[in-house]
Formats: sequence, structure tokens, C-alpha cells
Amino acid sequence: MKIEKIVYPTSTRIFLAMMNRIQMGSLDLVLPGGERKVFNGKNPGPKAFLKINSHKVVKGLFSSSDIALAEAYRDGLIETDDPTSLLLLACLNQEILEKAFSGNFFGMIFYRIKHLTKFNSRKGSKKNIHAHYDLGNSFYKLWLDPTMTYSSAIFKNQEDSLEVAQQNKYQRIIDSLQLKPTDHILEIGCGWGGFATMAAIQSGCKVTCLTLSNEQALYSKKLVKDLNLEGQIEIKICDYRDELGSYNHVVSIEMIEAVGEKYWDTYFTTINARLKAGGKAHIQSITIKDELFDSYRKSTDFIQQFIFPGGMVLAPKIIKSKALKCGLELQDYFEFGLDYAETLKRWREAFAKKISEIKTIGFDENFIKIWNFYYCYCEAGFMSRRIDVAQILFEKKEA
Repeated sequence: MKIEKIVYPTSTRIFLAMMNRIQMGSLDLVLPGGERKVFNGKNPGPKAFLKINSHKVVKGLFSSSDIALAEAYRDGLIETDDPTSLLLLACLNQEILEKAFSGNFFGMIFYRIKHLTKFNSRKGSKKNIHAHYDLGNSFYKLWLDPTMTYSSAIFKNQEDSLEVAQQNKYQRIIDSLQLKPTDHILEIGCGWGGFATMAAIQSGCKVTCLTLSNEQALYSKKLVKDLNLEGQIEIKICDYRDELGSYNHVVSIEMIEAVGEKYWDTYFTTINARLKAGGKAHIQSITIKDELFDSYRKSTDFIQQFIFPGGMVLAPKIIKSKALKCGLELQDYFEFGLDYAETLKRWREAFAKKISEIKTIGFDENFIKIWNFYYCYCEAGFMSRRIDVAQILFEKKEA
């Protein structure tokens, strides 16, 4: 009996050739026709499973890479039992894969243009923040910890609950500032008030909190009132560029990622202008490796496309140079990327337990799949150390 040889599309043949070159981990691959192939790297790593239901998926990877993968996952064109392992496998073999999947010129230009139209001007910033944070307090309350903190925690040990780990993060910031009752802090991007309330209760200081999210402002104002902190904490819906006060310290926890490259200089100049001489600025920021920054800034990734329009992370060298340029001296730089991976894992697990409730408040299956991919995508990035998170302490030079 004659056995017909399977002929794959060109893009699939290239994909299979690239998989043969992976160096770390293994991939158990099922192709559209049902054929199974296993690829093993020379070095240990994650074991991933991927079922491709259409050859069009592979073709899409050549035009928009992680965006195409996210769209395929959302639309059921690929299946995997563990997206984090699949994405970690891709991260650890990035140098091999990016030669084929960094995205062709026309595909990446299309997504880059879409991203660049989402400027973080005052009007654009409010629109972009609304797109992410104003999904509703009821949505975030389902899977965040009781502090309603949406940034990386610090785990002193694996037994820490997420709530305790978030308090660890806030405590480290409070300790670094050596807060006194006479201090007045400006918090740029206050979230749902977790840091401000903890700092005010512990030290007796005052905190002026800025947000562009109506939902966060409503929640935070109620929290402040319930804790009888109205004399210490003020919640303002205000762009950081429009604040004119003078403060002992500035705190900004994972807000800089929403600033946008065009306004990075403005962000640091504004912090410097708001600080009194000798005051400290504590910035918590997601970062990307210095050596990866140039290629990253030229493209639009999955998060910029689907989750956080207008967002862009910085490289450590950019943060340090722009801060120094406007008169802020580096005092401390603390990285804890693996803690972010654990934070994301905890969020993902909490989210999965609340699927029925999430659907009840109006979110569909596509939204749920994209958010699950988002958690996994970020978790893999931090696990691979391609991205990191840092608490960075600056001090304003004395006049």
C-alpha cells in the first residue's frame, strides 16, 4: 500500500525546522492533520503541549508573533493545557525563535501604527487608563487580594498569603522613606488605596493620591472614609502633570509603565519638581532587559494590543539616566521578578475560580481567554527574567 507523504505549507515547514533547533525544554506538538511531533532541547526546561488546529496560525506567527498566538488562543485555533509553560519555552528559546517569528515588516508596522495612535496625552492617558482599570471594581474584587493591590507583591516565603505579600511590598516602601507624621507624600497612580492607607495608619503622614480612574477613585474615597483617614488622605482625579504641590516624598507603584515613551522625561521632571530638596522618590517599575529594549520599543506586543493600550515598560538604563538627568540621585535598586511570577500565578488561580461570577457581571469567553493568556504571558516573562520588576529609590539633590 502506498503511503502518501504529508505536504505542509511553507510556513509550517519553517516552523517545524525552527522547533528542531530549540535548546531548552521540550514541545509536544499536534498538527492540524493529527500528526504528533515531539521536540527536545539539549538542556532541561519546561515541558509544553501545543495543538494547532489550523495552519493559518503558523502563518500568523510570522506577521505578528505573540499577538497572533494570543488571537489564536482566544479563537480556539490552538490548544494548550498550560499556556505558561508554552510561553516560557518560547522565552527560553527566544534567540532561536525570533529569527523566524519576530514579525515581518508589514505585520508589525500595522500593529505599531495602532499602538502609536494611543498617545498618553492628558486626554489619551485618561482614555487608556479607562480601558484597563475601569472594567469595574466588581471585576477586580473577584480575584485581587483584600488589599485590592494590582502590582507585584514581595513574598518573604511561599507560605505568605497574597495579602501578606502585598503588605510586605508596601512595608518595604514605607521603611525606605523613613516616614514621619509631618511628612506629606504624593502618590502618582494610587490604585485602590492600599499603600496610602497603610502609610497613613503606620506613620500618621498625609498622602495626596492621584488617579485617572473613576472606579478607583470611588473605591479609594470610600475606603478612606471607612478608615477615618479623611484628614490624612486626599484622593484626586488628576493627571500627574497637572499637580502643583510640594511634597516630602513621591511614591509611584507600577504607574510608569502607563506613561508612554514620549512622556518619560516629563514624568521624571515632574517628580523632581514636586519634591522638596532632600526628598525621596520611590518608584516600583516593571523593566525589560537593557539588551532587549531597542527591539522591544520598535514593536507592539500582546499586552499593548489587548490589555494596556498606550503602555510601555522601560529598561533599567533608561530609568536611571532619565532620573539622573533631572536631578534625582539613585539610592537603592531592588529587583524581585520571581515574586511577580508568583503574584501572577496567584492572580491566575484566583481568576480561574471566579469564571462563573466574571461571566455573570458581563464578560464573555473571549475576554476570559485573553486575560488568562495575559497572566500566563507575564508569568513566563518574569520566570525567564526577560522582564523584571524593581523598587527604585531616588533622592532629590539639595539645592
